[in-house]
Amino acid sequence: MIGPLAELLQALSEWPGAVALRRFEVAYLLVNAAHILSIGLILGAIVTLDLRVLGLLRQYPIGALGPPLSRVAAVGVVCAILTGFVLFTVRPLAYVQNTAFLVKITLVGLAVANALILQCNRHWRRALSGGEVHVTVRLSAFLSAILWGSAVVAGRWIGFL
Repeated sequence: MIGPLAELLQALSEWPGAVALRRFEVAYLLVNAAHILSIGLILGAIVTLDLRVLGLLRQYPIGALGPPLSRVAAVGVVCAILTGFVLFTVRPLAYVQNTAFLVKITLVGLAVANALILQCNRHWRRALSGGEVHVTVRLSAFLSAILWGSAVVAGRWIGFL
């Protein structure tokens, strides 16, 4: 890789935080653990909500589960992005050439876009207020589960390439 992007990525890898993560294994371990915990927040909240929208866990109203689980997932996404970026700085040149990393980033982007689109969907607002769960809301829940699960698999794949 040659050019301004390579220079930017090289500079990013020389950032003091990246140097510290490479030098002090415990620091890398802790940031990595925070990243995994963030992913756990996302999956725990989103998969629970997705399953409810898809028809399981009917004893819990979507209106009761939706808002708090969406907020927990949003916190998880923000934390995962922040910790993921810090981990990325350790080897940015290698990561941007890693197919699994690129797939993971694409899947996370699609999953976040899916969630944002759902939040704007009038049928979602209707489901939250106790109305019928429209097919577009169910489709969004199905896509969400697939996208987030696939992002985790792609993330694990990074280390093997």
